[in-house]
Amino acid sequence: MRCPLCGNLEDRVIDSRLNSSGTAIRRRRECAKCGYRFTSYEHIEEKNLMVIKRDGRREPFDILKLERGIQKSLEKRPVSQTNVEEIVHQIADDAAIKGRSTHEISSEEIGEMVLNNLYHLDRVAYVRFASVYRMFENVEEFIKEIEKLSKNK
Repeated sequence: MRCPLCGNLEDRVIDSRLNSSGTAIRRRRECAKCGYRFTSYEHIEEKNLMVIKRDGRREPFDILKLERGIQKSLEKRPVSQTNVEEIVHQIADDAAIKGRSTHEISSEEIGEMVLNNLYHLDRVAYVRFASVYRMFENVEEFIKEIEKLSKNK
């Protein structure tokens, strides 16, 4: 580490400590040439998870956008905010795990995760979300989806 006073590249670490959140290491250093003491911080460089949209565009994963979509499908349904938050965080964690190696995940994979969670939480919200996600174009598609739900009960 370059000394901020004299520019020398040789120093020794006197003390190292984690910050309170555990996301950085604070190091006290002493220059080997002039004896000046200074502090450096070491942080993890994280890459953002990118979502590959249907048209090929890539955008950063946005947990708030995910929550808004789920909230919209659950509008006026008897589901607690705690359940919504659990689903959102579960999907975010699963997406991070699936996209770990490439830092990318398709919007289709995220949509299927949402559908799977809504299916088990609230069937009306499931159909609402499916109608937008799968782009239902007519009433027959709604009926087919509801018939599938009835058969699976």
